[in-house]
Amino acid sequence: MEKRQCIEMLIDSEYNGVFAMSLVDKPAIEEDFVKLSEQRIELKIVDEEKRIVIGFALVPDKKIVRRTDKGTEYDIMFSKQTVVQAAELFMKNLKGNEFTLNHDEKTNGVSVIESWIVEDAKNDKSNIYKLGAKGGEWCLISKIYDDKVWEDVKMDKYNGYSLEGKFKGSEDILEKTKESEEMKAIKELFSKI
Repeated sequence: MEKRQCIEMLIDSEYNGVFAMSLVDKPAIEEDFVKLSEQRIELKIVDEEKRIVIGFALVPDKKIVRRTDKGTEYDIMFSKQTVVQAAELFMKNLKGNEFTLNHDEKTNGVSVIESWIVEDAKNDKSNIYKLGAKGGEWCLISKIYDDKVWEDVKMDKYNGYSLEGKFKGSEDILEKTKESEEMKAIKELFSKI
């Protein structure tokens, strides 16, 4: 069996990182988020739901399986440096309100309220939520304002983050796959002559 190619995703002036987040059922990084709700408040309101979720947007050096339109599998990964760049550009470009649902429909009902890179896994805030950080992960905390989206989160329709972005790297594998598919078609054609 042939070993899958692994491609490092990069950011440069043309490929400038994350432009939106998506709430998804099965995050490609295989990291679900933690849902915070039913926080008791000892003021005027009791049992007010906070509607907050926390999870990893990116995990450095983790291989993520991808498939081309033709079914060829390959892995992508993001270095610690690229994770930091992606997080920084996402916040610098004010993309914290850019969310979609399962990469299909845009929603205005979700906002990033905290974003950070885990620098010290032992002493990081993510430990409160038992995320299991090892260091270098990009953590997000988001507030869900939309009632329907919040109900879907509580019903486990959305379990994590998945980024939407433009990164340098995958164009090579897609081009090679396209070439190999074309060659396969040509060989098949000539085999019939």
